[in-house]
Amino acid sequence: MNRISKTLKEKDNILSIYFTAGFPELNSTIEIIKNLVSAGVDMIEIGLPFSDPLADGETIQMSSKIALDNGISTNILFEQLKEIRNHVNIPLIIMGYFNPIFQFGVEEFCKKCNEIGIDGLIIPDLPIDIYLSNYKIIFEKNQLQNIFLITPQTNKKRIEYIDKNSDGFLYVVSSSSITGSTNKFDESSINYFKKLEKMNLSTPKIIGFGISDNENFNTASKYSKGCIVGSAFIKYIQKNGLKNIHNFINQIKIVN
Repeated sequence: MNRISKTLKEKDNILSIYFTAGFPELNSTIEIIKNLVSAGVDMIEIGLPFSDPLADGETIQMSSKIALDNGISTNILFEQLKEIRNHVNIPLIIMGYFNPIFQFGVEEFCKKCNEIGIDGLIIPDLPIDIYLSNYKIIFEKNQLQNIFLITPQTNKKRIEYIDKNSDGFLYVVSSSSITGSTNKFDESSINYFKKLEKMNLSTPKIIGFGISDNENFNTASKYSKGCIVGSAFIKYIQKNGLKNIHNFINQIKIVN
């Protein structure tokens, strides 16, 4: 069983942390992953930097620019991760835009992911129809789950279509804003979560965008299997470095 599916089956209140590969230093990637695992997170999303990150807010754009200036590339990331499964058992997901993956070669990219033990991909700008017609067979061959995003603007019919063609989880974008822009869920976000609940979707949901503290984590976890934290974590390691990651995780979720 794919590690993502296993985690979703066995756990609730899942905490997934996103960070940008190559930030704050080129070779920070493995140290961050090991520290996150030690701190008790349930999944990790490794951001593949891109020069034009349309869905990302100022914080992740900043981290991507620094990572690219540091010299991160797809090849370097794969080299950094080549022995990661000697140290880590939790699900690892690469999140990035389609252009760098296309330039690398989709089949070769997926093959590399499979070789090093990546469990899934999140590609915000890859439409589901293109995925199904052109790339699904490649993902399945390489035991990769493709995680789709749904937003408050995604209509009911489209959500049902995405749900029908999904494995892993649905990445529920909590608002129409870019990443890192929400301090507290407003009434419209809560109503959106409730609407999704009533749809009785077959794919588990994990909520992202705007999760920055324990209050948001607990609220979102009432309506999903858990939460994704990105911008708040990047701000934390920019300010505090990599040595006190446990403190940040405990601010979001009390880990036993």
